[in-house]
Amino acid sequence: MIKKIIFSLLIFTAISAYSQDESISNYKYIIVKDKFDFLKKSDQYQTSSLTKFLLKKKGFEVVLSNEDLPNDLKLGGKCSALEASVEDESNMFTVKSIIVIKNCFGAVLYTSQVGKSKLKDYKKGYHEAIRRAFETMEDFNYSYKPKSETPKTDKIIANKTDKLPAIKNSNKKVKEETKEAKPIEILYAQEKGNGFQLVNSKPEVVFEILKTRKENVFIIKGKDGTLYKNEDKWFAEFYENDKLVKKEYQVKF
Repeated sequence: MIKKIIFSLLIFTAISAYSQDESISNYKYIIVKDKFDFLKKSDQYQTSSLTKFLLKKKGFEVVLSNEDLPNDLKLGGKCSALEASVEDESNMFTVKSIIVIKNCFGAVLYTSQVGKSKLKDYKKGYHEAIRRAFETMEDFNYSYKPKSETPKTDKIIANKTDKLPAIKNSNKKVKEETKEAKPIEILYAQEKGNGFQLVNSKPEVVFEILKTRKENVFIIKGKDGTLYKNEDKWFAEFYENDKLVKKEYQVKF
């Protein structure tokens, strides 16, 4: 029972990793879904193209999910961008659209008010409803402010060492122990059923992972743990001999 509780906390921790101190203005890009859930085709009725066009007015760099991503976005990973979609609450008489902004874990950061249209033509109706939803986003203020970098530790260390007393010369030879950082293991994803198996270079199967509803969050099969992406790094958290283990990997999908 305790393991199940801690396992749930692991998933919550992975999902909330991006929500801490999160600001919409920290994101340069928005990725708009090329096919909204209520439609059958990609960019049907040009709904995705219209949403992309409107969000550009807010100052974002906007791309559709089926377009080539800019190089800096590829390097930063999809979690360095917001995701935008349109949700449909239409009934027989009225088209109702809502613009929703989420982070890569699916946490909703902003929701517009409902935009409505009574036009019977599907394309005109969706366009009018999406535009009206966008018009309600007056409180959606954006000015790109990248997250500030942490202070460089070498300057802090230099300031502290200036105040240390001088060390007298000694005939004894002191050998400095150097520890080489272990290289991060690379795992290669092979699709399998509703997930992947992750194989190392030997090749050996290291993990079997199962998909969840959250992008870049997987359940590690048989390990009571999760594999999740934080910025451009992958972390596995699982139990081994009743002890919680956290390891970093490079995962090639």
